[in-house]
Amino acid sequence: MRLSTYQKSALETDHTDKNFDHEIDRGTVVSMLGLAGELGTLCTTYKKKLRDGNDYKFHDNHIREELGDTLWYLAVVSNKFGISLDEVAKFNMEKIRGRWKGQIKKSKNYDAGAPKSQRIPRKFEIIFTQHQIDGNIRAVMRMDGVLLGDPLTDNADVEDGYRFHDAFHLAFLATLGWSPVLRKLMGKKRRFDKLKDENQDGGRAIVIEEGIAALVFEYGSDNGLSNGKKIIDDELLTTLRQMVRRLEVAERSSYEWQKSVLLGWKIFSSLKQKKGGRLICDLDKQNASIKSLRASDKKITSGLLRKKKSVAK
Repeated sequence: MRLSTYQKSALETDHTDKNFDHEIDRGTVVSMLGLAGELGTLCTTYKKKLRDGNDYKFHDNHIREELGDTLWYLAVVSNKFGISLDEVAKFNMEKIRGRWKGQIKKSKNYDAGAPKSQRIPRKFEIIFTQHQIDGNIRAVMRMDGVLLGDPLTDNADVEDGYRFHDAFHLAFLATLGWSPVLRKLMGKKRRFDKLKDENQDGGRAIVIEEGIAALVFEYGSDNGLSNGKKIIDDELLTTLRQMVRRLEVAERSSYEWQKSVLLGWKIFSSLKQKKGGRLICDLDKQNASIKSLRASDKKITSGLLRKKKSVAK
C-alpha cells in the first residue's frame, strides 16, 4: 500500500476535529498528543519485553499494533499541516541519505571561467610556524615564500590553540572546494565576475565562514573531536548548512560537511600539538595531509616577518 493511499484511508476515520474550540486548533493538538502517547506506549511495550523476556508472549502482536497506531496519528498530523506522507517519506529519505549514506561529490571547481591569476591552485602547500612576537605566541602561515595574512594569537584569556584555526578554513577548501577567507588571503577573489566577487567572495561570505570556523572549534572542544571522535551531532551539521544556504557551497550535504569538520579538527590538533607543520592541500583528491616542519621553516618565516616589519617602518 502506498503511503498516500494509507493516509487517505486514515483520514476517513479522523474525528479529532469534533467539538472544535475556536481559540485553539483542537484537532491538531489532539492528534499530536495522540502521536506522543502512542510513541510512549510503544516504548512501554518494548520495556515489558526487556523486563519479562520470553514470559511476555504477545510482544510481536503488541509491537505491530502500536506501530500501526503511531502510523495512523502520523498520517493525521501530516494532514493537519497539509503535507502528504509520500512527501514526508521522500524528504526524510533524502535527508538520511545525505547524512549517513552520502557520497563525496567530485570537487566542484568554483573557479571555472576565471582567469588563471584568480584561480586557487588545485594543489598547494602552506607552512604553519609558531613565533613569539611582541610578547605573544602567534601562528604564522606562508605559501610560496609569501606570508598569508597576519600573525594570529588565540584572542582568549586561556591559551587554547585557536591561533591555528585556519586549519578549518583549509579543510573547507580541501573537501568542499570553498573558502572565501583563503581566497582573500591568497589574493584569488574572482574579480572577473562582479556578482561572485561581491556575493560569494565578499565581506558577508567571509564573516559567515569565520563564524562557522569559530562554531566548529567550540563544538569540537566540548565534544571530543580532538580525541578522534568520528560522529558529529545532526544539529551542528544542520546549523552549518543553514549558515551557507545563500552561498555557492549550499549544495554540499551533511555527509560532506562532517568530513570537512573532522578533517579540520585532525589538522588543527596536529598543528597545536607540534606547534606547526607543512600542510599539503589537494583539491582534486579533496583531502589534505600534514607533515612535520623542516629545520629551516621557522627561520625562513622569521626572516619574512622581519622584512615585513622593516618595510612597515
